[in-house]
Amino acid sequence: MDFGLDDQQVMVRDMVRSFGDERIKPGAAERDRTAEFPHDIFSEMGELGLLGMLVPEELGGAGMDTFTYLLAVEELARADASVAVGMSVTNSVCCWPILHFGSEEQKRRYLTPLASGKAIGGFMLTEPGAGSDAGALATRYRDGGDDWVLEGSKAWITNAGVGRYFVCFATKAPGLGTRGISAFILDAEQEGVMVAPPEEKMGLRSSKTAMVTLEGARVPKDAMLGEEGQGFKIALATLDHSRLGIAAQSVGIAQAAFEESLRYARDRQQFGKPILEHQGIGFRLAEMDTELAAARALLRQAVWESTQPGRHSRQSARAKLYASEMCNRVVAWAVQVHGGYGYSREYTVERLYRDARVTTIYEGTSEVQKMVIARALREAAKSL
Repeated sequence: MDFGLDDQQVMVRDMVRSFGDERIKPGAAERDRTAEFPHDIFSEMGELGLLGMLVPEELGGAGMDTFTYLLAVEELARADASVAVGMSVTNSVCCWPILHFGSEEQKRRYLTPLASGKAIGGFMLTEPGAGSDAGALATRYRDGGDDWVLEGSKAWITNAGVGRYFVCFATKAPGLGTRGISAFILDAEQEGVMVAPPEEKMGLRSSKTAMVTLEGARVPKDAMLGEEGQGFKIALATLDHSRLGIAAQSVGIAQAAFEESLRYARDRQQFGKPILEHQGIGFRLAEMDTELAAARALLRQAVWESTQPGRHSRQSARAKLYASEMCNRVVAWAVQVHGGYGYSREYTVERLYRDARVTTIYEGTSEVQKMVIARALREAAKSL
């Protein structure tokens, strides 16, 4: 495994870092306060190719590899995690499953506007009664002649209200279990799709998250993704991929917290010298640096393994589990390094502390990641 960056990856990383420092970071605190979605920034990201990074060039995308895409997610999260999650949702859980399970016509119809930023994407899996237990979906679909008709409710939908195309999951009949689940490409700009007011969230406040109710929402027959009954398989494969994006987001948030802490410890004087020179603070920063390096290495290993044949649930779960838990540890330490100032909204680490908390919850909780890893270990133990 070679974790070195090639020239193109260095160029993309540096471009996104400059874009983040110049265009995203300066307004992050104000957007956090107002919970305003940054439409202008998303338009610019579309122009830069950041909303279709994995989409082939012939479909209007950037045609990048997964590693390069995750470098961009990390840099965006370093600037503002709210922007990073909206971008990663469009790429990872909307564009990716269409690219891998869609027909050629579906790819042309949906990926081109998504990649350009003319449309923002999303993923409708979670429901009020089906979170970690994705197989317990209650949203139903039925044959409506020329269309499929969807009825039900979806919860905690990122980009709801600002996105247009969503990969949506529904069951033909609850008694069928996971075998009855199918996937659809839903155009949210139609009658029958009702978006509730955005959730008042603890963090990621300028990223829009809302409940969506489907009442007779129609999907053209040719907008079913994959074959009927393949929805659960599509959802699991998508989550295996998208969890790498949450791991990269976690690394980016933690990197920002580390940089803020290092800067503060260099400038803050106590007992006649910078607090960086006090062993208690120096050791804490050393731990933060080591944790970051470990998470980044585990993520890069998971990315490399994802290029090999077979499923990679265990690898992506490990990366997401460790990176998200690391992120929460590092931002908590960052607040501690700042002392009382870390508790003030005038300092960036207070926002980072709130933004970090959800990383151990969405795209599968830490407990779900442990379940995935433990299941893989049970299988591996059979051959010992």
